[in-house]
Amino acid sequence: MTGDWKNTHVGSLKKGNYVIIDDIACIVSDMKISRPGKHGHAKVNLTATGMLDGKKRQTVMPGHDNIKVPIIGKKNAQVLSVQGKKASVMDMETYETFDLDIPSELDGQVSDGMTVVYWIILNDLVMKQVKNE
Repeated sequence: MTGDWKNTHVGSLKKGNYVIIDDIACIVSDMKISRPGKHGHAKVNLTATGMLDGKKRQTVMPGHDNIKVPIIGKKNAQVLSVQGKKASVMDMETYETFDLDIPSELDGQVSDGMTVVYWIILNDLVMKQVKNE
């Protein structure tokens, strides 16, 4: 299972959009666009925070260039069992089973038999919420 991505103009991004910098999915936290010079192009100074690691990353590129944007898949899974900070889950469409880390904000809320929402972000699977039936 791998997540997909698409190209988009870097000049069309806004704060809060998703981008890929150094093969890491990030959320745009700041954008500065410099004015073009006499013969140049506007430059975009993009600052983004990693979605999974929380690290800040920066890139500078011409405003007309393309940048990769992750396509985030949101899927449901049933919890088969919980062992500490990991949950063994089954995708509700493909019936594929795999382990997901339980994020700290969902500590104590995940139990056997319940449905959770997970995101496919590039090559990572991330549990995002508990679904109330």
